Amino acid sequence: MRMFAFIGNRQDVGSRILELTPSVLTVEAPAGESLGWGVGFYQTGEVLLRRRPLDDRAVIDLVEVTRGVRSDLLIGHVRRPTIGDLRTENTHPFRYRQWLMAQTGTIPHFDRLRGRMLESQPEFLRRNVRGDTDTECFFYLVLSFLHDAGHLASDHVEPTHVRQALRSAMSLVDRLTQEVGAPEARGDILLTEGEHLFAVHRGGDMGLRRIEGRAELTQLLGDTEPGAGSPAASSASVAGLDQARFYVLSSGAAPLGSRWERVPEDTLLTLSRTEDPELEPL
Repeated sequence: MRMFAFIGNRQDVGSRILELTPSVLTVEAPAGESLGWGVGFYQTGEVLLRRRPLDDRAVIDLVEVTRGVRSDLLIGHVRRPTIGDLRTENTHPFRYRQWLMAQTGTIPHFDRLRGRMLESQPEFLRRNVRGDTDTECFFYLVLSFLHDAGHLASDHVEPTHVRQALRSAMSLVDRLTQEVGAPEARGDILLTEGEHLFAVHRGGDMGLRRIEGRAELTQLLGDTEPGAGSPAASSASVAGLDQARFYVLSSGAAPLGSRWERVPEDTLLTLSRTEDPELEPL
């Protein structure tokens, strides 16, 4: 239903960066329904999850649910269940070791394809699938392709290998849906290994917001750099903000606003803390 992420080079700023994009981070629950949400992030070398599978509030404010998180890479997801009920095991993002993934959309006829998708995974990965969702099953399918290529156990995985695993997993699912006469699976994917943020745009609306340099961050932080001391600190305390860089991704929110760049359909986007975005056709 709604998905978002950010990656940047200032962990101390953390989730406050989302305060600059509040319009796409408010989700209203359909009348009479409840939503679930989850966020995954990296903090002092650990991968952490906050998940609430059932939230009865009429409006979910994603800026509020991430408040206080100190991280330079985060993935969040608000879920209206289509496959699998509202419980923790079905709540995005899903985690394996340093990997996190969330997804929008559904795989058509997943009940008929689930067994074949699981058969394509080695046992040590397959036994980690605990929920009912197509996303979790697809996540371990991507990891299976990384394992088959000899990259899953690596401390550092080249982005090209991750992109190839994503394409291989999507290609397999497309072939399986064709075999049962189902339409092509559409939806967006966010995947990270903690160093890069990979985004697949295959449906809906996906936008990219670049936040770079002093102007916007000074507006957000005032005259005090995070952790710099008293609110009366001088503007010198924000030294280093000229090199600050963040990218925020949103999926499922429209309109996006004038400062957002619309990500083209059927593309794979790679973001990092230091390099310019890389955009490739699927």
